[in-house]
Amino acid sequence: MADYDSKTQLALPSDNLVTLTHVVYALHAFSAITGLTTAAFVVTAFLTGWPSIIAVVINYVKRSDVRGTFLESHFSWQIRTFWWALGWALLAGLLILTVIGIPLAWVVAVTTGIWVLYRITRGWLALLSRKPLPM
Repeated sequence: MADYDSKTQLALPSDNLVTLTHVVYALHAFSAITGLTTAAFVVTAFLTGWPSIIAVVINYVKRSDVRGTFLESHFSWQIRTFWWALGWALLAGLLILTVIGIPLAWVVAVTTGIWVLYRITRGWLALLSRKPLPM
């Protein structure tokens, strides 16, 4: 029988799943930080870097293992961050196709990169506090 958190009424996950969630945040952070330290934008490094792609695959593969725990919100948060960033990057790519849209594409890409860094940071801090994220 699973133990439950008295505050959230969610099942308590195993330590292995908590560690795995830290690893997934680390993979996403590594990809995003690569974008800060190279000529690539944060968002493009986040979306195309192998660490983030591996992290999203892990999210989907292990999603059923975290169902009913506070980690479920973290996995959804990470998956949504990836797909929303992809959507915004595609919009920026479409805007680049027009000369007039290039400045707006740059703003969309930079804003999305900052948003990705925020989501990784907020999620990881919540994980360190063992708190769920908004679904």
